[in-house]
Amino acid sequence: MTPSEILSTDLANAAQDLRDRHEPFAFATIVRTAGATAAKPGAKALLSADGTIIQGWLGGGCTRGAVKRAALQALQDGTPQLVSVAPEDLLAKKGVSAGDEVDGTRFARNGCPSRGTVDIFIEPCLPTPQLIVMGTSPVAQALSTLAPQFHWSVASGLSTENHHQSRFIVIATQGQGDLDALQSALAAEPYYIAFVGSRRKYRALGEKLAAAGAAKAAIDRVQAPAGLDLGAVTPEEIALSILAQLVQARRAAMVQSNA
Repeated sequence: MTPSEILSTDLANAAQDLRDRHEPFAFATIVRTAGATAAKPGAKALLSADGTIIQGWLGGGCTRGAVKRAALQALQDGTPQLVSVAPEDLLAKKGVSAGDEVDGTRFARNGCPSRGTVDIFIEPCLPTPQLIVMGTSPVAQALSTLAPQFHWSVASGLSTENHHQSRFIVIATQGQGDLDALQSALAAEPYYIAFVGSRRKYRALGEKLAAAGAAKAAIDRVQAPAGLDLGAVTPEEIALSILAQLVQARRAAMVQSNA
């Protein structure tokens, strides 16, 4: 089933527009209601990075604050949220207070006269991480071909656009402007940076970077040689070893953000 079959045309188009602009957003879906509520199960809305509803409807203002807080948390952690908005006396009967989280459900108070209960599922949609492959070497070409299959947005150069995306840089210039590429990559301060080349070669380049004013900590954080040690020989095998390390780094970043 495609997104357009699940969502209204307006919601699907708005979501696609945000994806095309590499902006984070979240879907909110009412999954359960009890008592008098304006919106019913199945109602959906699209929320921007600041938690504002930009498309769709979830009822009146009774749930808006709770939905916004849950959306911001979901986008920060990269994990879905389930929020239950209920009158204070019903929360007390459950033995919980507004802000408590029990078995994966976060509770919030409904202060509206309707006194209904609304359970809302919030699903974050984060931009695909950007892999910047610098160079036109066979390894660079193989990596650029392979990476999109593993949900990477591949670019061939640095840009100030798409700042919402986490950036990973692989320098595969292999003798064609290595130092310039390294200096540009270090200045961009990506989450991950790797250099395709031997330790000996990078050590010599590191001395030049230091002489040019680069900080030792920045020089030391570059993965060199790039990739996990798989015994790779061909450009395609080297690209695979780099991609394995990229996946490892991406997953580590997700765990770190959720800690």
